[in-house]
Amino acid sequence: MTDLLVVEDDDQLRKALTLTLRSRGYVVHPAANGAEALAGVASVRLDVVVLDLGLPDMDGVTVIERIRETSGVPIVVLSARRDQSDKVTALDAGADDYLTKPFGFAELLARMRAALRRAARVDAPEESVLVQGPLRIDLGRRRVELGGEEVHLTPIEFRLLSVLARHAGRVVTHKQLLTEVWGPQSAEETQYLRVYLTHLRRKLEPDPSRGRIFHNEAGVGYRLELASPPEPSP
Repeated sequence: MTDLLVVEDDDQLRKALTLTLRSRGYVVHPAANGAEALAGVASVRLDVVVLDLGLPDMDGVTVIERIRETSGVPIVVLSARRDQSDKVTALDAGADDYLTKPFGFAELLARMRAALRRAARVDAPEESVLVQGPLRIDLGRRRVELGGEEVHLTPIEFRLLSVLARHAGRVVTHKQLLTEVWGPQSAEETQYLRVYLTHLRRKLEPDPSRGRIFHNEAGVGYRLELASPPEPSP
């Protein structure tokens, strides 16, 4: 069974989503505002959160940020906000996908399934620990260290890093990165990569302006350069 939290302040839409998703076999926990959403995340082991940004008590981006303080559950945003900056803000806060209203129910289901698949890939055990100078990436434990200190990455940042790490030393195309991290519906959204690679460089590069670890192959993709070979798993 898949547990969903549906956060929507519009009563009719929330009820419609709840009934339709339950008819498809999902266990649905409805919430009408941000406070109920956060209480749901704290009390139920969820597989996916479907979240409207326009909530009556707090902005949906704040809800995303609060969820990300304690949980990596996939978050699919539903919003009437169509501006590109709103999308980037929500994704930057930790959302996994963004669907604008009005939307087709079949597309929502597809986005949810894609988010679940991506989460499953990230949670699957990895065998390698990769090292580059003071940077250590433990894919199995989902832990990143710089100079022996753990670095906090958002779920999307870690997914992006893990894809690059699995192909270390090789160029990963924009389309492949976008498809593996955000899903095939985002294969042309190259601005996502610029935003998140900037974040990773700031967090993990000794000198973000020089790009010694994360290399941009102009017009093609990105490459993670690791001078040291992978360590064997203990």
